[in-house]
Amino acid sequence: MTTGLPMRVPAPGLPARVRIHEVGPRDGLQNEKTVVPTATKAEFVRRLAAAGLSTVEATSFVHPRWVPQLADAEELFPLLTGVPARLPVLVPNERGLDRAMALGAREIAVFASATESFAKANLNRTVDEALAMFEPVVIRAIEQGLRIRGYLSMCFGDPWEGAVPVEQVVRVTKALAEMGCDELSLGDTIGVATPGHVTELLQSLNEAGVPTSRIAVHFHDTYGQALSNTLAALRHGVTTVDASAGGLGGCPYAKSATGNLATEDLVWMLDGLGIETGVDLAALTATSVWMADQLGRPSPSRTVRALSHKES
Repeated sequence: MTTGLPMRVPAPGLPARVRIHEVGPRDGLQNEKTVVPTATKAEFVRRLAAAGLSTVEATSFVHPRWVPQLADAEELFPLLTGVPARLPVLVPNERGLDRAMALGAREIAVFASATESFAKANLNRTVDEALAMFEPVVIRAIEQGLRIRGYLSMCFGDPWEGAVPVEQVVRVTKALAEMGCDELSLGDTIGVATPGHVTELLQSLNEAGVPTSRIAVHFHDTYGQALSNTLAALRHGVTTVDASAGGLGGCPYAKSATGNLATEDLVWMLDGLGIETGVDLAALTATSVWMADQLGRPSPSRTVRALSHKES
């Protein structure tokens, strides 16, 4: 890495520290055409934690038929004992919660949709039916002292329905908040958001009683807007940002969803703004280069490509 770059030039009105919610091992790998070996996934998680990522979403306890790439959750999770990071896992229903708790998971996530079309495609339910399915999961998780994240997909646009009204997103987000989710991750699943849209949604959520402190953002880079949208969220006070090492990922139920915001690209921007993350960018880049080798293709992250090219 070139000494002194990026140069740190703080901007007013931004948080001093951001927690990156790393989704590479789960959201990044779930869309791979070939199944990654369990030992490789475990090593990926360990390397990400060693690079300073304090939250690494490990896997998903969904039925193997729906996401075969993550069918090894029971084999993977025990391999992560001692990893120095929070290790949340996705659970779609009470059966998934049972499987996760049996292995000692302490953080879970449920995944809702802001649109009827995606709820049908992803969960085979209406939006309200999906919320009803999650409610007993969240109640039981609260009773067990687990931390609960609520994902909300299609917050800014839907491949079947087009533009998604802000009030529609607010309604479902409020339902997840009132259900008891500690954190609410707003997903731009197909990457169509722009900064003004991000700001309007965050303001509308605040006006509806959802505080910024409970909100995370999850952007995809389909139209190259992920970093600008993230900056808009930071200016609004958001301090939790989802990202995927090397820019891995997409969504198996939305074909227009390309890769997530690359963690390295996010860290480069945050480093330049003087915002602390605790992440060692060189170690993280090396991890993504290693994973790209495992997958047999180069990383889509611009920062990974730039830094690894300099190293070579």
